[in-house]
Amino acid sequence: MELSGSNLVAGEAVEGGGATFRAVNPATGAELDPVFREAGATEVDHALEAAEAAFRVYGRWSGRERAALLRAVADELLALGDGWIERAHAETALPAARLQGERGRTVGQLRLFADHVEEGSWVEARIDTPDPARTPAPRPDLRRMLVPLGPVAVFGASNFPFAFSVAGGDTASALAAGCPVVCKAHPAHPGTSELAARAVDRAVRSVGAPPGVFSLLHGWSHEVGLALVRHPLTRAVGFTGSLRGGRALFDAAAARPEPIPVYAEMGSVNPVFLLPSALRGRGETLARGLAASIALGVGQFCTNPGVLVAVRGEALDRTATELAARIGGAEAGVMLYDALRRGFVAGVERARASGAEALAIAPTSPREDSAGARPALLAVDAERFLAEPRLQEEIFGPVSLLVTARDDAEMLRVAEALEGQLTVTVHGSDEELRERAELVRILERKAGRLIFNGFPTGVEVSHAMQHGGPYPASTDSRSTSVGTAAITRFARPVCFQDFPEGALPHELRDRNELGILRLVDGEWTREDVNG
Repeated sequence: MELSGSNLVAGEAVEGGGATFRAVNPATGAELDPVFREAGATEVDHALEAAEAAFRVYGRWSGRERAALLRAVADELLALGDGWIERAHAETALPAARLQGERGRTVGQLRLFADHVEEGSWVEARIDTPDPARTPAPRPDLRRMLVPLGPVAVFGASNFPFAFSVAGGDTASALAAGCPVVCKAHPAHPGTSELAARAVDRAVRSVGAPPGVFSLLHGWSHEVGLALVRHPLTRAVGFTGSLRGGRALFDAAAARPEPIPVYAEMGSVNPVFLLPSALRGRGETLARGLAASIALGVGQFCTNPGVLVAVRGEALDRTATELAARIGGAEAGVMLYDALRRGFVAGVERARASGAEALAIAPTSPREDSAGARPALLAVDAERFLAEPRLQEEIFGPVSLLVTARDDAEMLRVAEALEGQLTVTVHGSDEELRERAELVRILERKAGRLIFNGFPTGVEVSHAMQHGGPYPASTDSRSTSVGTAAITRFARPVCFQDFPEGALPHELRDRNELGILRLVDGEWTREDVNG
């Protein structure tokens, strides 16, 4: 598939006024064609002006019309065929099988959002009918629902070139809500992003949506992203990436004359608590599952288990020995780009300098000078972990830190000291979980998803999924970046008081012509008002 290296602004290929750059194959270090050019201030302006113009039309589209666009995007992505997979493999070194699975997830979540928005109950319609006889004052007619915010800036993620990038979950949920999207491509996979953007643009054209519903901008530097966030027409931001990057966007949005929400999914060490029964009864199985989860995808998942917590004893010693053997025998892998590898190496060195002991480090990578990374298992006692905050910092890559506690009380102190997380996992028995209710209560305040006897890697795209947690896992723990609940990030509630029936949105009229679930006078129903 031939690539242009251009930005895509409201359906038009635009060269851009910034610096040039190329993608790099992380497995070989070779630069890839074509040359890409960063967007400048002019392209940012044009993309957001087109998005604002499109919003005046697209924001009023029905759920059925938006669903048609989402399904068309899914179809166009599939139509890219193996060429999309091949380009993503060249830019990321991710295996073709992994990319094929991620493509399926990306298409599946688009279709899930299509079904969700077409059904329509997501708008959370609430109706309080008037009571003119109420004393001391009559009650007015009040009708409330969610409406789209406006243009959304979406930032492509490095570790999921399909599912968290151009046509990923942030874009899908914003389009489902009725918001145009201006996407900043991740500079590590610009060709993959261009192909996806073309597919989205073809879908936009095929359903007759305004062209400004979607634009793609390239940018190697941080300036393009900051310009998007600071632009007065941007109404919200979706981001998946590092704590430093997410916080910079959050701060920029908060400093605007009119602040806007930034939904950033950032760092997490995803602690795993290993209770005695799990260590005694299935230590080898645990070690096998943990080793696979730590090394999966060269550790480049936001749900990588970066901290393991357990009480010292013979059962832990056996499990740790087995886990160290598996990590020590794991294959070194190629990370997405060299800066990630350098950050991983520096993180391991920082942890060791802070008192962590290396229990196992996989053999030297054949590409140690490029993006290769060796899986590692480190260990530290709980006292040192509690005294050294730097040991809590995420190390993005295939490494985990085993924290050994003297007793259950010290394990609780470790739990209390944890920062916000995307996930926390507990391995043990049903009885242990009941006995350790205090531990569970602590962990509920620390994470967005609690896992029992499983592993954190792997995030189901569904209605009930929560992928977000207290800071620094995300900037807003009330939101999720995965699953249909993500749509509410890009909408806000509006209440219509004493409006005539014909001027109300269809979702709030007396006759429930859409058949959605509504809260009418305190009761959930699909019936008409006064029906």
